[in-house]
Amino acid sequence: MIRVLVVDDEALVRTGFEHILTAADDVAVVAAVAGGHAVAAVCEHHPDVVLLDVRMPDIDGLTVLAEIRRLADPPVVAMLTTFDTDEYIATALRSGAAGFLLKDTDPEQLPQLVRTLAAGGVVLSATVTRTVVDGYLDAGVDAPAVHRVALLTDRERDVLVLVADGLSNADIAVRMHLSVGTVKDHVSAVLAKLDVGSRVQAALLAQRAGLLRPDRSRP
Repeated sequence: MIRVLVVDDEALVRTGFEHILTAADDVAVVAAVAGGHAVAAVCEHHPDVVLLDVRMPDIDGLTVLAEIRRLADPPVVAMLTTFDTDEYIATALRSGAAGFLLKDTDPEQLPQLVRTLAAGGVVLSATVTRTVVDGYLDAGVDAPAVHRVALLTDRERDVLVLVADGLSNADIAVRMHLSVGTVKDHVSAVLAKLDVGSRVQAALLAQRAGLLRPDRSRP
């Protein structure tokens, strides 16, 4: 079972996400709380995935994200937002968020998106437009960082491209005929050499470095 924590200031949103996700056989919502209780809930319930609202009146979602990321064994965190032009997207991605979901995401897609997150994949809502992501890409990656791509081995570059496609470690293992453990080692090496904290940041850097085709869909 994939253990999910939902963090949102609106009880209706929390309830809605909980009902949608618990309908899936392999997903369990271990708690649904307001922002002020998020870190304590993570420590108590040890979720695999946290769906975290960006804007909350009691505490800023980016503050919660930073606190969760400082934990010894932090879960995967995807940010929830109402707008695809939320100005917090850039900061959240740089702070280690594993993705961004709009609150109006198709309910039928939500369990699969959670599965992708739990498997180590990259999730950006389809309605986060190319223009928005391009803007954050330009703002978030400096030129010297692009040169770090040259430090990757050929195998690591192949792994990076598949990470940018949003593939999980298991999917990459199948695609490259490797063990999942070997893929995990490669991903860890890629993140370390690129000096980034998340697969999303690595994916954006891959795009900036020209590793992806211009017509390629984003992660």
